[in-house]
Amino acid sequence: MNHFGMPATAAELFLLGAICVILLVDVFLSDRNRWVSYALSLLAIAGAAFMTISHPATQRLSVFDGMFIGDPMGDVLKLFTYGTVAASFLYSRDYLARRGLFKGEYFILGLVALLGIMVLIAAGNLLTVYLGLELLSLALYALVAFDRDSGIAAESAMKYFVLGAISSGALLYGFSIVYGVTGTLQLDELAVAVREVGPNNMGLVFALAFIIVGIAFKFGAVPFHMWIPDIYHGAPTPVTLFIGAAPKVASFILAIRVLAEGMDAMLPTWQGMLIALSVLSMVLGNVVAIAQTNLKRMLAYSTISHVGFILLGVLAGTTDGYRAAMYYTMVYVIMSVGSFGVILALSREGFEADQLDDYKGLARKSPWFAAVMLMLMFSLAGVPPFVGFWAKLAVIGAVLNVDLWWLAAVAVVLSVVGAFYYLRVVKLMYFDEPADTVGVQAGGTVRTVLSLNGLAVLALGIFPSVLIDVCARVLP
Repeated sequence: MNHFGMPATAAELFLLGAICVILLVDVFLSDRNRWVSYALSLLAIAGAAFMTISHPATQRLSVFDGMFIGDPMGDVLKLFTYGTVAASFLYSRDYLARRGLFKGEYFILGLVALLGIMVLIAAGNLLTVYLGLELLSLALYALVAFDRDSGIAAESAMKYFVLGAISSGALLYGFSIVYGVTGTLQLDELAVAVREVGPNNMGLVFALAFIIVGIAFKFGAVPFHMWIPDIYHGAPTPVTLFIGAAPKVASFILAIRVLAEGMDAMLPTWQGMLIALSVLSMVLGNVVAIAQTNLKRMLAYSTISHVGFILLGVLAGTTDGYRAAMYYTMVYVIMSVGSFGVILALSREGFEADQLDDYKGLARKSPWFAAVMLMLMFSLAGVPPFVGFWAKLAVIGAVLNVDLWWLAAVAVVLSVVGAFYYLRVVKLMYFDEPADTVGVQAGGTVRTVLSLNGLAVLALGIFPSVLIDVCARVLP
């Protein structure tokens, strides 16, 4: 059975079938019945999760001639991504309905992006890696331009598309040189071939530079970050929430599959490149975020700084480092979804709630949601006992284990710098007078999901071993 790849690819095939069904159903729905597409999308995610759970990969499985692999890490990341995408859909419904954007396209494109991430997670070959990446990217380009009446969204989508095409080209060029030098695209064979050819081979070093450019762009690491602030600011907030969360898992797995699995023999070379990207991302992200008055732009630069921290774990080049990077990625996604969820919860007709001044006096208007935002901001800043503190500790510890003391010191200093702009939001909520007296108008679903999101950040901080143990189990 495994030979044909059915159990290993059950979730992907199910989701692909579900997307086709939802596409067909959506064509025949009136605007009043559009909730059917929304419900079917959530059912599709639940079905894919059931398929993943019912066909677990206890050890590494290879199907379709090694193009596709199933492993415990992939299963955990898939399940985590299902939860992230489902939360994105639940947060987005009210916002989209209020602005006349409650259309099937949002959910269908979201599911296509999810399918792209799943293919990338299960990639055992550089071609499969590229296929998953393009499936994800094309869905994201369309999502950014999803609000057709918005000129800013259209401009952001064009910028994203052009820069994304250049980065995809760089990645593909790197892959083609790798194939030319080693004669293989299989990741397990590539690891052997790189050792035989020699990690200092000029062709491989040249290829690696192009591959790093592609990976850095997908992460949004400096100096390939230029799309992030414009996309976060220009896209409708539900799309920003989606792009700020699920694709981070894809970027992480891209780095792990290509660098840690396929080109591990070249560790000294790509470690140096990632150190530069990591330091630049942490510096620029944290410093420029201080100057922002728009919360979505502030969170965009905050994302760039967090990418620098994720790269700290990857560049350590050890199992502990990869675990720390995986842990940080999952923690960051939980915090990111919550932060944009607060913006969605506070927005209402004609009010986007994306300026920092919109949060003045929130504690008086809605003490509970101010407390949730406080938990999320403290966690992003890395303040104990919230989960963000343990994530930062894990990646800094991984860097210390490989004797990069100066890099750990830089990370700690920049964490302190970053705390300033997160604490500014808390100061506005608790110590400033409110500009208006309008309360939170979010629906019950958004309130529930946001409350759970905020409490998760606290609970996972008090019991950090829950997520850390999962990462340790799947990355032996």
